[in-house]
Amino acid sequence: MIVYHGSNVEIKQIDLSKCEPHRDFGQGFYVTKFRLHAESWAKRKSRFKHNGFVSEYEFYYSELVTRKCKIIQFETYNEKWIDFVILNRNDKNPIPAHDYDIVEGPVADDKVQNRIIDYLNGNITKTDFLEELKWHEETHQICFCTVASLQFLKQQDSSKLVSRFLHIGEPIVEKLVTDFGFDEKTATDKFFSSNTFSKLANISNQLYEKNWTEIYKLLLNEFGLNE
Repeated sequence: MIVYHGSNVEIKQIDLSKCEPHRDFGQGFYVTKFRLHAESWAKRKSRFKHNGFVSEYEFYYSELVTRKCKIIQFETYNEKWIDFVILNRNDKNPIPAHDYDIVEGPVADDKVQNRIIDYLNGNITKTDFLEELKWHEETHQICFCTVASLQFLKQQDSSKLVSRFLHIGEPIVEKLVTDFGFDEKTATDKFFSSNTFSKLANISNQLYEKNWTEIYKLLLNEFGLNE
């Protein structure tokens, strides 16, 4: 599974001791399967002075992980999730407040956090709170809480991916020039600003594994061009 971490700094090495305590699932290194969510968090952490940094990782989830790590997964917002988040967000509880290596589930964003406060203050019942959460947008996060869990999280080698993108892009630009008479700058801009390239750059689609000719066909379909 490809996952993403958004931050105001580039993450070169994960240090759990520098991770913030008392978050949804406790102190740990958080990632999400939604790149847009990671990008949003990176901007927020950087206070919009720049776009921040999004690091990409491969989470090697397998039977080996379940044998070596203690894992809990919340498929959706539910009563157990609420109780678990409250447990971890209570700054009076010890760190860590649980003994799981990996925790996966929805995010308590600003809106949900405010409702948690309302629930704790007795302004809303747990039943009504859960009913509200049924309509909340889908969110996702995985927290790697222990050093043992980090062995299954490997940072993507971005240099290899960039090389692969160039290997795909160069013949496509040349083909646009020869097939349609574009100058090189126009052909380059057309490819790198296309939705096809956006899909290619999203490595979870694994389009970079395909031959460049298949990517070229997608590009032609996008712009309604015929060879």
